[in-house]
Amino acid sequence: MARYAIGDIQGCHAELRALLKKLRFKSDRDQLWLVGDLVNRGPASLAVLRFVRALGANAITVLGNHDLHLLAVAYGTDRRLRPDDTLQRVLAARDRDRLLDWLIALPLAHFDAAHNDLMVHAGLPPQWSAADAVRYAAETAAALQKNPGRFLARMYGDKPDRWSASLRGADKHRFVVNVLTRLRYCDARGRVNLDLKDSPGSLRTAARAAPTAMRPWFLAPNRKSAGTRVICGHWSTLGLVRKPDLLALDTGCVWGGTLTGVDLDGKRICQQPRL
Repeated sequence: MARYAIGDIQGCHAELRALLKKLRFKSDRDQLWLVGDLVNRGPASLAVLRFVRALGANAITVLGNHDLHLLAVAYGTDRRLRPDDTLQRVLAARDRDRLLDWLIALPLAHFDAAHNDLMVHAGLPPQWSAADAVRYAAETAAALQKNPGRFLARMYGDKPDRWSASLRGADKHRFVVNVLTRLRYCDARGRVNLDLKDSPGSLRTAARAAPTAMRPWFLAPNRKSAGTRVICGHWSTLGLVRKPDLLALDTGCVWGGTLTGVDLDGKRICQQPRL
């Protein structure tokens, strides 16, 4: 069995199918890891959802911020479609309810202990180990599934912006969602900044930044998850990063870049340009 990880698809169904052909993915025996943001901005979110759902247990997917946005709109919160959203066909589909039920049941994090691989959409605060991330993700996903409307209505906001074991209820869930699906930058003390989206430029320079300066989350000093390979997406301006403790896979297909797939147990990388 091969294990392949693929970056943010965001409705790029044709590119996904072309990439899987390049990877020689076999849906009856191989495993596909998808870092979230299956939908939105691209032209075929509905086709992507149907295709990935049909893969069953051969696809392991975590929720991204665009997937949660779709759920928030669908579950009747005050969240509305934005002008650049491409989710209308999903919301009007005959199998809408089946797709949304499947989507909302997806986890926020997936950990493969045998390979020491942790998959999330965005990142982790430095205070969390891989085990912490899995535990908090599971608690938050359970709250989402128990009462979707209430959870999604209280999910948005940038506060609290730093982890504390004393966080409870909606504040705790909001922080967990924000770091797992939106995080790019934090400071050395773990305070997160969800507004910064640009490339860090020189990672070496960022790593030497002052304690109060923002740096990529994976360069935070004394990061407790550093002993685990974190597989993520979300950050198209960062691009492909492949290190022993990090595999960042968002290479901006929906923005005219490529869709990237990596063999998790080998060296092979395949990329499919936007069609």
